[in-house]
Formats: sequence, structure tokens, C-alpha cells
Amino acid sequence: MQPSRQFSENVYALVECIPKGRVMTYGQIAGLCGNARAARIVGGIAHYGPVSLPWHRVVNRSGGLANGYYGGQEGQKAALVNEGVEVFGDSGDYKVLLETYLWSPNS
Repeated sequence: MQPSRQFSENVYALVECIPKGRVMTYGQIAGLCGNARAARIVGGIAHYGPVSLPWHRVVNRSGGLANGYYGGQEGQKAALVNEGVEVFGDSGDYKVLLETYLWSPNS
């Protein structure tokens, strides 16, 4: 399913606002952009979206890092650690603590 241009633009705008050292989930972004069931679509938008956006700050619902990120999970981990985000786990199963790093534009 192809996302609407407006949905994609909303995702871009929201991802651009995620502060350094914080993360959001694909589902959280989908919900805030008007379709709570579109987490996978947000993942597709991230995969093909503008590389200038901080996609490394987007994680899955359990805080897991993305295999499809440029450089894989290792690349995403390095980008997050560079911003002060603690990433734990083993290669291929990296996670961040959502209780600590999750950001919401409403908070």
C-alpha cells in the first residue's frame, strides 16, 4: 500500500522534530500522523525517505533497532550512542530503554 503524500509529509515533519538523545516508535509516529495501524508504512517511509532526517531516532515498539537502517543495527546503534542514548543487547538484538528515551511531542 502506497502512503498518501500528506501522511508521508506528516511523518517527515514529526521525525525532524525528535530531539537528539530521544527516540520515537514507528507505531507512535503512525498514530500521531493519523493512522495508528500504519507502523509498517512508517517503516517503509523511513527506508525510502530523505536521508537528511534523523531516522536513527526511530525504533520498534520494544525499543529494537532496525536491520534496514543504513549500516544496519550497528550503524543505528553508533548514531544513537553518539547522541548519548544507551543501547544494550547483543549484535542483531540491540534495544534502547523506552522508559528512559521515548519522546512525545505532547510532553
